Amino acid sequence: MSTPTMSDTAPPTGRCYCGCGKLVGYGRYFAAGHDKTAEAAFLAIHHDGTVAQMLHAHGYGPDEKHSVTRAAVDKGLWQECPRGCGYRGARESINNHVNRYHHEK
Repeated sequence: MSTPTMSDTAPPTGRCYCGCGKLVGYGRYFAAGHDKTAEAAFLAIHHDGTVAQMLHAHGYGPDEKHSVTRAAVDKGLWQECPRGCGYRGARESINNHVNRYHHEK
């Protein structure tokens, strides 16, 4: 079997991708909450258990030049708050953010 590449799409198999063996619904990858279990195990194995180490390993860091959130915006995957406060997120997150923090009374 060949090693998957980053462009390969994981096929849903009907079993939880954390490896627990539980059956999951059609088109799903994880039993409820098991995505976080798998994520934590992956971070423990590959990045000393921290998101910061994972980001660092991929060239991201705390400054604007190496910002992972800036990269998501630059790739067109995320947006910036239209009110200019600096918040970045997915479209739905931006809508929620604006409604919560910039709601005009």
